[in-house]
Amino acid sequence: MLIRGIADCPHKRVIDRSVLCELLHPDKVKEAAGLGCSVAHAIVPAGESTLPHVLERSVELYYILDGEGEMHIGNEQAHVREGQIVYIPPGARQFIRNIGTGDLVFLCIVSPRWQAEDERLVS
Repeated sequence: MLIRGIADCPHKRVIDRSVLCELLHPDKVKEAAGLGCSVAHAIVPAGESTLPHVLERSVELYYILDGEGEMHIGNEQAHVREGQIVYIPPGARQFIRNIGTGDLVFLCIVSPRWQAEDERLVS
């Protein structure tokens, strides 16, 4: 049985400037080696946003756990809040802005698993 929590992995600033911990990544958690995706816990502090970025080959899902934000995908934008999930297709320019007074907290599910070479910042 594999059970992990956010206390099991350190949060750190990543390329898109979110504060993230990788909960389950098949390359980093031996017991998850057969997992076809990766799952991370992300935080965007109040008043901040992630940098615009693209995952070239992977689908990404954001499941909003707490807070509210403004999601930008390509030329579209929408208000998102707790209990909603956002589908981000491969190759789409994306970023999320925290529009609330507290942290914006969400899970990032990436399929196939997140890999550094798949992600790049864009303007």
